[in-house]
Amino acid sequence: MRWSAGAVARMLGVSPVTLRTWDRRYGLGPSTREQGRHRRYSEDDVHRLRRMLELTGQGVAPASAAAVALGDPPPSRARSGGGPHALAVESEEARGFARAAARLDLPLMSTLAATLIARDGVVRAWQDVLMPFLIALGERVSAQGNGVEVEHLATAAISGALRSEAARFPVPVAGRLPVLSACAPEEQHSLPLDVLGAALAERECASRNLGARVPAAALLDAVSLLSPGVVVLWAHVADYALSAPVASLLERGQVVLLGGPGWEPVPAGARWVASLPEAVDTCLS
Repeated sequence: MRWSAGAVARMLGVSPVTLRTWDRRYGLGPSTREQGRHRRYSEDDVHRLRRMLELTGQGVAPASAAAVALGDPPPSRARSGGGPHALAVESEEARGFARAAARLDLPLMSTLAATLIARDGVVRAWQDVLMPFLIALGERVSAQGNGVEVEHLATAAISGALRSEAARFPVPVAGRLPVLSACAPEEQHSLPLDVLGAALAERECASRNLGARVPAAALLDAVSLLSPGVVVLWAHVADYALSAPVASLLERGQVVLLGGPGWEPVPAGARWVASLPEAVDTCLS
């Protein structure tokens, strides 16, 4: 697999501007070029960027984090076994899911996604197989102008599997709800919040996801009712992020986490999380 800068930005939840800065300053850029096309990120390039995000999320200075990321050897596919990179997009699981998606076989996609999540956990299944598959599919739909039905049905299958996984870990909420998540007004892509909810459930952390296109007033009403410890807001587009009631939440003393590439600049007082593992760890801290 080879990814464009925009696809990698969406995959990692960072701004394309951040990727360009890291490329220019630290050499963490795409290493391959396809004939007649722009430079593309390889799987090893994405591995280094994930390492960069992991280290900076731990407080390591960017220059030092980049040096470590560049010095780390890429994961060995031949020897990875059950390690975190065993399920690369070239895996049989990914190929099987792609074949089922091409046939619009919703039951099989649902079964494959559920099996993968149950076997390898939400974070690993999402980052190594499901998210790269959806991004590659989205790029093909955009380039060819067809296949939207495949994209929609695949998303539905993955979302259903994630919600079922979350339901396997019913955690009673005593008093304050730990995490409340919602999309910014007009933001329709709620799948990342389904992923977060399932990942939190695996860690026995209760959460509620209000879903897509949540009006500001509705979100504030839900916060008043549930008194969450953390509010997570997702926005893929800056225009949608601007209409989210971040300032009102902060005025109430609410802890606000922001996900997605739409938050630039990040509102003062809120925290932007760059990856799913960081979001999970922050919600649990």
